[in-house]
Amino acid sequence: MRVITGSARGKRLVTPAGLDVRPTPDRVKEGIFSALHFDIEGRRVLDLFAGSGQLSIEALSRGAESAVIVDNSANSLKAVRSNIEACGFSDKARVIQSDYASFCAMSRDTFDIVFLDPPYNEGLLMPALKSVLPLVSDYGIIVCEHPMDVKLEESIGGFAVSKVYRYGKVLVTVYRKES
Repeated sequence: MRVITGSARGKRLVTPAGLDVRPTPDRVKEGIFSALHFDIEGRRVLDLFAGSGQLSIEALSRGAESAVIVDNSANSLKAVRSNIEACGFSDKARVIQSDYASFCAMSRDTFDIVFLDPPYNEGLLMPALKSVLPLVSDYGIIVCEHPMDVKLEESIGGFAVSKVYRYGKVLVTVYRKES
């Protein structure tokens, strides 16, 4: 894994040891950030189920103002901290060990871009999506990575699907605030 572009371009990122983390392939990450190209600069990012933190680190590299990176695994967060330090984003990133539900219930922050990439076969995407809605700004974007067999609602909590991208067996669904 590497940072694709921006201030940390080309930096190699470490992945947590073990099989618990499924890193987003570079091809999928490139697609996500092509879709968000003009929506990143100066934005506040939330990366739930962060794994290695690569999505939030890519956003920071491309000019996001700040990132809150959340994962329940101490092993994952060790890799996240290493990656943040290696890329020089320690002053822009806050790392939190928590499950998504506890974090969403306690957070008083709002975010402009939210990345949701939970473990695929645990049924967490829809509950996480519903939990994060109150934390998303009025012009916010929610990016959900999921397998093809997981169907998401067209509209939820004032947000509607603006685009669905397919990368092999992976779908990326982008929600934006309804007009």
